Amino acid sequence: MTNAPDGPLLLGVDGGTEGVRVGLFDPSGTALAVARRPYPTRFPRSGWAEQKPEHWWLGLSAGVQEVLAVSGVAPSRVAGIATAATSFTMVCVGDDDRPLRPALMWMDSRASAEAAEIGATRSPALRYTGGDQASAEWMLGKAMWLKRHEPATFEATTWLADYAEWIAFQLTGERAASEDSAAIRCYYDRLRGGWPVDLWDAVGVPELRAKVPQRVVPMGEVVGQLTATAAAELGLPAGIPVAGGGADAFVAMLGLGVTGPGSLAMVTGSSHVHMLQTPVPRYTKGLFGSYTDAVLPGQFTIEGGQITTGAMVAWYVRSLAGQDAGPAELAALYRRLNEDAAALPPGSEGVVALDYLQGNRTPHIDPSARGMIWGLSLSHGPHHIYRALVESVCFGTENIIRTMRQAGNAVDEIVACGGALNSPLWLQAHADVAGLPIRTTAQPDVAVLGAAVLAAAGAGLYPSTAEASRAMVRPGRVVEPDAAATEAYRPWVDLYTESYAAMRPLLHRATALAAGA
Repeated sequence: MTNAPDGPLLLGVDGGTEGVRVGLFDPSGTALAVARRPYPTRFPRSGWAEQKPEHWWLGLSAGVQEVLAVSGVAPSRVAGIATAATSFTMVCVGDDDRPLRPALMWMDSRASAEAAEIGATRSPALRYTGGDQASAEWMLGKAMWLKRHEPATFEATTWLADYAEWIAFQLTGERAASEDSAAIRCYYDRLRGGWPVDLWDAVGVPELRAKVPQRVVPMGEVVGQLTATAAAELGLPAGIPVAGGGADAFVAMLGLGVTGPGSLAMVTGSSHVHMLQTPVPRYTKGLFGSYTDAVLPGQFTIEGGQITTGAMVAWYVRSLAGQDAGPAELAALYRRLNEDAAALPPGSEGVVALDYLQGNRTPHIDPSARGMIWGLSLSHGPHHIYRALVESVCFGTENIIRTMRQAGNAVDEIVACGGALNSPLWLQAHADVAGLPIRTTAQPDVAVLGAAVLAAAGAGLYPSTAEASRAMVRPGRVVEPDAAATEAYRPWVDLYTESYAAMRPLLHRATALAAGA
């Protein structure tokens, strides 16, 4: 399909960790304009992270107005809208449809005790997390924490919405759950009765029956139409169909063109997410999934992930530069660290790091783990630590790939996007450590493009999201691994994996002491 001069256009929205992106695309996947708007995050305590939903909407509104102004197109050409966002970033919505408190972000691990209780139930729903473990990032643990520590807020909450669901409501006035968010973060499974009410009862939150919508919308199906109120704020005509969205990484699979088995979608940014599509479910300890219908109907999605990757590297660089450093100073420091680190051999001359600053998502599912840098001597400088942090992310990805293969899944290539692609050092290290080619796509904002793919399906421009993805995604470059580097990295990957096992009891003790303080 090609876009006529006066043809339909699609708005894709990606509500990320550090800000929102809005993209305007034609039906071939060509971007006419992309806007970015940052918003702040609060970290009140170790492992906690919060944002205000009001900031999301302000950024989205400004972003839509900017892409319309930059592209110069008539707003009437917008034929569909869809949203990707971080998940599970929990919004407590009250009777008046307003947030009752700041949202608990996806990376918020305050519910580690509640996650342990969920795991102890050995509920059949826990097949998604290995059978006897649960993640503090998911909705249920956060809901339990809210009921225990902020009971008045929990009682007043009429809807525990995910970020993408809340934005869809702002656009349409319709309260609906995203099937993607429900499947990947709420133990929802259409093939097994839907919501896990038995698990809710077992952990003492039967109230959730009244705090989640009964309407569950697959990605790409229409949630509702743009209301007159939202249209006036965005500068668009009312009545535009708004398609169901979901978690940014899973929407990004469509923006990467990963719609079948064998290709590992790797979404990099503040965190890393690794996803495979399979025709049959494989429930594996140390991985999340297989999620039913999370991305495409009739398929199952397996997930691995690292909580702090780009966020960890950014934290280190900001710490070196100082909190008052401006963008130019930070950019210069990044360049210097990348250049100096690139001259080092694999293994950063003996410095090893663990990328668990907010806990470990997979394969340990350990919210009480924390980061670590070891092997330091007086011969090491900031660039050694920088490279060790970058390598730790690559080692964590390799550990996840090994777990996927042990479960019988083929991983033949990596299709990647996000911030790590901006660093040749980081991208090549990923290819070398994994020993796999890494393929990229022409459009770097793949979650925004994935949302536009959903919008195109919802607008009826393509018969399915899979066909929309195949039509709208174009290939980029391929990075091949260096066989000698792959061999050199192997003992360092082993040190990385063994260091967690050796330090786990001490990491847990330190986390408990910090929480008590």
